[in-house]
Amino acid sequence: MFSVEKGLESLGMGPRDSYDLPSSDQTFPDGGNYRIEIAGVERASAFEAMMEESQKRGTAIHRVIATVGGATYLTKAELRRFAQLAHDAKVEIVVTLGPRRAWDSGRQISTKEGLVSGMRVRGVDNMVSLMRDLDRCLDAGFRGFLAPDEGMMTVYNQLRESGFIPKETVFKVSVFAGHGSPAGARLVESLGANSFNPLADLSLPMLASIRAAVRIPMDVYLFLVEAMGGFNRFYEAGEIARIASPCYFKFEPGPSEEAVYAPWNPEDFHRHMCREKVKYATIVREIIDAYGPASVRCSPAGSPDLAVPVA
Repeated sequence: MFSVEKGLESLGMGPRDSYDLPSSDQTFPDGGNYRIEIAGVERASAFEAMMEESQKRGTAIHRVIATVGGATYLTKAELRRFAQLAHDAKVEIVVTLGPRRAWDSGRQISTKEGLVSGMRVRGVDNMVSLMRDLDRCLDAGFRGFLAPDEGMMTVYNQLRESGFIPKETVFKVSVFAGHGSPAGARLVESLGANSFNPLADLSLPMLASIRAAVRIPMDVYLFLVEAMGGFNRFYEAGEIARIASPCYFKFEPGPSEEAVYAPWNPEDFHRHMCREKVKYATIVREIIDAYGPASVRCSPAGSPDLAVPVA
């Protein structure tokens, strides 16, 4: 009779979640175990506020998930200014492109039960629109992008390998792809993802089991909007960095992504939110420094492997 446990073990994915919580033997190229990611920096003025707060508090920001509302809402001039600011600050930018589910006539995703189908791109026309947004952002200088699903990740990687997309471009698979197991992590890694955002509510043993299966960085929520669960994992941060290294810590406070990342919110609102997220990142650094683990360290600012926009 087929042994499930032995089958999974033969694939390096079993036979259970890693309840012993082993320390990861992987790091970022600079030796760091964790980095800070600020999600939802919607425009250049918000990036400026974030960097001001970062310098004031002495907290390094390594990566930004930008334009969560959609890069389509920024003009070419706004995109270029944003990219130039990030280039000068040596911060990686992962741009969220515009056309995706709920941008067209398809409304299944907006229903309570239709939501479980996932944030998949619909049809070739929407693929083309998404990639036109990608082209606008590449032209502005950005070299990091969010992949909403496995299909688009496959297309991006094939175009990158063939030279249509610059070789140095990196792609992060979104949490909306819905992966939370070593099998899902292996899949997105095999498709060419440079990092991925697993489901937000994974336990420490689950995170450890994923780390044992892949080498790409994981992006782990420490603060989540209320509409998606609203938890705070600040005091788990040190252990997460120890077992999931290399990982990005991400902060998304607020009532919902829809409310927080609406591009028509006033500029002062976006600036305030970015400053608050830097403050929370500072608190996490303080907690890790005070309570350990002693072996865990943060990457320095401006690490050379970051996908910083080109000038």
